[in-house]
Amino acid sequence: MRCLLSTRSFFLAIEGPIGVGKTTLARLLHPRFEADLLLEAFDENPFLADFYADRARYAFQTQMVFLLSRYQQQQTIPASLRSRPLIADYFFAKDSLFARLNLEGDEWAVYEQLYQVLADRIPVPNLVVYLRADTEVLMARIAMRDRAYERDMDRSYIERLREAYARYFSIYTQTPVLTIDTDNLNYVQDPNALALVESQIRTALGIGAYQQPLPQMEPAGLSQAPGSLTESAHAASEWNTVGEFLAANEAVGRVGAALAGGAAGPDGPRAKLRAALQDAVERLQRLGDAVGVDL
Repeated sequence: MRCLLSTRSFFLAIEGPIGVGKTTLARLLHPRFEADLLLEAFDENPFLADFYADRARYAFQTQMVFLLSRYQQQQTIPASLRSRPLIADYFFAKDSLFARLNLEGDEWAVYEQLYQVLADRIPVPNLVVYLRADTEVLMARIAMRDRAYERDMDRSYIERLREAYARYFSIYTQTPVLTIDTDNLNYVQDPNALALVESQIRTALGIGAYQQPLPQMEPAGLSQAPGSLTESAHAASEWNTVGEFLAANEAVGRVGAALAGGAAGPDGPRAKLRAALQDAVERLQRLGDAVGVDL
């Protein structure tokens, strides 16, 4: 099923490897396009932490939960597009990309059969924005957002994932793709950079005029040899305050999800709400420390 492109309604999907800034860009863009926002519910996968601790053992369970969760989320897209545009921080095809990386043998065969059945029922984006970054930059951003299950992230896995995305989009033809290198592009702190990203997206969608090429900004301290610890430290510093803000925003969002799910009701599971609130308080405290405000 393919969504029809118009100036009033479109489906934009943002993709790229872990840590590249998909959710960040989606959150920044959706008010500028007056669009609904669809964010991947990755933290609801009960096997995710186990997967990062032992990928071989928990890959199949993790992948199957993601497949069904993403499929369920994507079913809401047609209804959303009837009234306004939609921006998502992932698209359904990523599920197969990760599965190819993590599954093999009979597990891959079972997964692929189910994926093919479900994929035929998924709306296709009008445009995919593919965000790229070097492995060291990805590792620095992952470290900065400090999710508990990502603290021991394997660099080789991120490198393999980055290469898998590059291969995938080198042959992907199902929809138009706008590729953006994010190593030296700070669309969070630089309004001009964000405006230029928005301009390129509008041009690709046919709803705006092209302004000028994306700036190639060189952050201070990135003159060291690629892959050095110094380079990672400077990249992490660049995203420090922003990373803490986004983590706090994400934590508060989980509080809202817990409340919406009835966790605060007299008969609801209060443990999930308590954990969400505790995490939100911790994240807000860290944000205060990052900006020098005593909470």
